[in-house]
Amino acid sequence: MPVVSAEIVVPVDPATAFAVSQTSGRVRRRWDPFISEQQFLDGATTAGKDVLTFTRQRLGFSMVSRYVSYAPPTNVGMVMVDGPWFFTKFGGGWRFSPASSGSGTLAVWKYNFSCRPAWLAPMAEWIGVRVLGFEIRRRIAGFARGCADPVVLEAVRG
Repeated sequence: MPVVSAEIVVPVDPATAFAVSQTSGRVRRRWDPFISEQQFLDGATTAGKDVLTFTRQRLGFSMVSRYVSYAPPTNVGMVMVDGPWFFTKFGGGWRFSPASSGSGTLAVWKYNFSCRPAWLAPMAEWIGVRVLGFEIRRRIAGFARGCADPVVLEAVRG
């Protein structure tokens, strides 16, 4: 199963970095270039283990995912429940730890996936590693901007 990952050091503590990563609505769209729409499902109003979310990617692909872990301020994980036809499996995890420099937070985001149909999977997964790699690097750079954005920081600290 292919894995793509990205990491970055942001200038806030792990609790703040985690909180920024879990923003929603207008605040989330200030920093997250990946999504065009995201919402909690089944009456949930906040993230948590077993909560379902709907996410529409900026190019129109959509996915329903379930939080399989939610452990502020250190990590969060999700798996696809329903999504694009070409994914057999899709999951991801975001980890937040104090940066080794002693200042800021190291954010490490990893995604794994498998594609279908089986005969096309080797080529689709090769392409997927490159496309998702580009997207995750773009997204984590947006997250870093969010961790320095006064509007986003006020929303998570307020």
